Amino acid sequence: MPQPQVTALDHLVLTVTDLARTIAYYETVLGMQGMSFTTADGEERRALGFGQVKINLHQANAEFEPKAAHPTPGSADICLLTDVPLDDWLSHLENLGVSVEEGPVPRTGAQYPLMSIYLRDPDHNLIEVATRR
Repeated sequence: MPQPQVTALDHLVLTVTDLARTIAYYETVLGMQGMSFTTADGEERRALGFGQVKINLHQANAEFEPKAAHPTPGSADICLLTDVPLDDWLSHLENLGVSVEEGPVPRTGAQYPLMSIYLRDPDHNLIEVATRR
């Protein structure tokens, strides 16, 4: 029997200090959509949606079970792909007063070379926004 394999990422979880602030940031800065959903257990949850991916949000010190062994705001490092030229992103970020920590710089992605910029969300997670080189 062949080894089982995963095929795609459905969602990941960010632990955050302030749900509303996080949702506003990701909507305004990165164009994601804040959403609410109800779990199979009837729990109301918050998330961010974009494309075919979802980022579930856990409020720090009130995480849902099961959870990571040590959920910590600011511990994530995420690369997000875009078709929008990075110059447009840089203008957008400047208009919002969002600092770019690094870039544009060449990087290596999972499937092809990237050109990336880096910024920090409200919890200081490292967010890489990248285009295909």
